[in-house]
Amino acid sequence: MKSSSTLKQLRVADSAPQAWRNGGGSTRELLAWPAGADWRVRVSVAEIAADGPFSAFDGVERWFAVLSGAGVALGLPGGEHRLTPTSAPLRFDGSAAPGCRLVDGATSDLNLMLRAGTRGVLKRALSDAPWTEDWRWRAAFVTDRARLEGTDGLRVELEAGTLLAPLPPGPCRLVASRATAPMFWIGVDADVEV
Repeated sequence: MKSSSTLKQLRVADSAPQAWRNGGGSTRELLAWPAGADWRVRVSVAEIAADGPFSAFDGVERWFAVLSGAGVALGLPGGEHRLTPTSAPLRFDGSAAPGCRLVDGATSDLNLMLRAGTRGVLKRALSDAPWTEDWRWRAAFVTDRARLEGTDGLRVELEAGTLLAPLPPGPCRLVASRATAPMFWIGVDADVEV
């Protein structure tokens, strides 16, 4: 079992925003593994301030979830997908470069990107519900204060905007400080190093 001292807390507030080339927003990278341009796994939080297309990422599977704001409408093959902070994360082909329309003002959004050959998942966590999926690397992301509980009495207090990784094997649960605050589980089939 991992102790709370082996878990890393990566905070959005500690990551400098990188402005997008199109001027429509910025990204705060929480994790890129391996480091550099040839990453296989990337987790980031974006601030979308204006309508415009997403960048194309050929050979990348993308997962996208709205954290705050009224939401977005993404134009993808097969139609428009409207996402709000209560929507399930959306998976799509990164080469699609969907058009993005803000519903009513700026949004904050969670992104999981996986290079071809790397499987993974981004799913909404329900407060106090156990997560038992068995991935080689697991993480949790919270938008507000929360507590992670694991087997053998593991308890870790998390601040708002924190990615916690790697989670220990076995059931874990997140206990939210605010019932409406989005929380997420991330699973990847690679031995990601934080």
